[in-house]
Order: sequence, then C-alpha cells, then structure tokens
Amino acid sequence: MKVLQTVVVKQVLTETSKQGLLKKYQERKFQLQKECHQLIFELKKQEKSKKFPSESLKKHFGNEMNSYKEKIKLLDFQIEQLHILPLGSELKETELQSIVDLNEGDAWDGFLSGKAVIIKDGIVVEIRER
Repeated sequence: MKVLQTVVVKQVLTETSKQGLLKKYQERKFQLQKECHQLIFELKKQEKSKKFPSESLKKHFGNEMNSYKEKIKLLDFQIEQLHILPLGSELKETELQSIVDLNEGDAWDGFLSGKAVIIKDGIVVEIRER
C-alpha cells in the first residue's frame, strides 16, 4: 500500500548558508520597509482626496502598518538568532510529502517517526529516521 509521509528537510548551517540566509532576511526586511513607506504615502494621498473619513483611514492604515512592523521585528529576531547559532546547527527548512510503500510486517513505529533529509550547501548529505 502506498501512503503519504511527511519528510522534514533540514539545512546544516555553514558559512555559505549563513550568508545566504542573512541576505534573504535582509532583503525581505528591506522590502517590508519599502512597503511600509508606500503605505504612508498612500495614507497621505487618501487623506488629501478626502473620499474617506480620516479616522477610518488612519485605523485601516495603522493596522496594516502594525502588521508590517511585526514582520520586521520577527526578521530582526531571526537575524539576531542567526548570528548566535554556531556553524553545524541544523535548521528546519521545510516539510515535504513523500509516497512510501507500507507492507504487512513493516514496523509501524518506524513508519510513524518519518524521515529527515539533511542538506549542506544545497547537497543532500544524509537521509535519516527522525
């Protein structure tokens, strides 16, 4: 019988992957900051047009801005944690679904524990039982 099983993909932190993650986090942070500035511009533009009540505009845009600021705070935290983590640490990157053969007589506990794929600098270095 074929069954779907969740496979965890982990990345081993190397100097190369650390720099790549740092760049990705910083680019995402820059993009969020840009979108925040765009929201401020849009708010001012809407206030000048006077099509909507000022209070409802500020509330709506304020909620959006808070959402962006929370995402930026999370990215700052992730950047900070990335600097603390030692090289060789394993970071969960994603989860995938895999089709696995399940046969009579197979160990159920082994099946339930699932598998993990370990990647180092873009190369699969290990497939292990979790």
